[in-house]
Amino acid sequence: MADLRSGVASVASRRPIADTRSRAADYLELTKPGITLMVILSALAGFLVAARPGPGPIVLFWTLLGTGLSAAGAGALNMFLERETDALMLRTRNRPLPAGRVSPLEAAVLGVLLATAGLACLYGGASALTATLSAVTLGLYLFVYTPLKRRAWWCLIVGAVPGALPILMGWTAAWGEVGWGGWLLFGLLFLWQFPHFLALAWLYREDYARANLPMISVIDADGSRSARQTIFSTLALVAVSLFALREAGGGTWGLAAVGSAGLFFLWRGLGFGLHRTLANARRLFLASVAYLPVTLSLVAVSALLR
Repeated sequence: MADLRSGVASVASRRPIADTRSRAADYLELTKPGITLMVILSALAGFLVAARPGPGPIVLFWTLLGTGLSAAGAGALNMFLERETDALMLRTRNRPLPAGRVSPLEAAVLGVLLATAGLACLYGGASALTATLSAVTLGLYLFVYTPLKRRAWWCLIVGAVPGALPILMGWTAAWGEVGWGGWLLFGLLFLWQFPHFLALAWLYREDYARANLPMISVIDADGSRSARQTIFSTLALVAVSLFALREAGGGTWGLAAVGSAGLFFLWRGLGFGLHRTLANARRLFLASVAYLPVTLSLVAVSALLR
């Protein structure tokens, strides 16, 4: 009997720790850590490409911290706004809000606190322009793109703008203003989102239809429009990537590397465009995930070595 009581007490003592870890994991999931990391890396690339004598590691630290906090806050607020839609989709119904593990109030408060802290870090540690770009990103993402997802397929075009602004945030933190090189990087990130999301939308087209979201993969039954947009945007992306590398001072080897990565990406895009299967959509999605960090790394290294 004593051993039984001891065992029960041991389990009870471990439960608060387990509950705390579970709650922390749910809060972390609210911030969309994968997307937040990509946003931080985009800002880092923009900062490194634009870097010149003046801004040092302290400015970089506050830029990345503020960008990360703002992105995390945007993720939490997006989950708050889309909690009902998420509950209808197999891919998202186990998220903390639709699953009932976190209350809407908790998510909203977390999002506001993180976003506010991020804007403060950017304003005080980077520049007013960088903080302004972050505020524009938050506004477009939460109050334009998110509600537009329920109404029009071209929400993708609108959503690609806040998705590409973080690289300009890094650029302005280092350079102080938006230049030609910054707009090239913005264009690179803007165009990359089309084949990336079109592949994702095709993979989860049934989920989007279940939630009554008029994504292009839902309203375009045979996928012909998805195919045309994928091929066009991938071609444009490769061209802009080469221009961005050239502007950053990339040499022959860098151009060859970016060109090779672009040809591979284009091959995957053509494969999906010609045969719109789930397997080809998955290959295109994985190629997009690989293409962006490879290309941005080559552009940033070229800029640092010039």
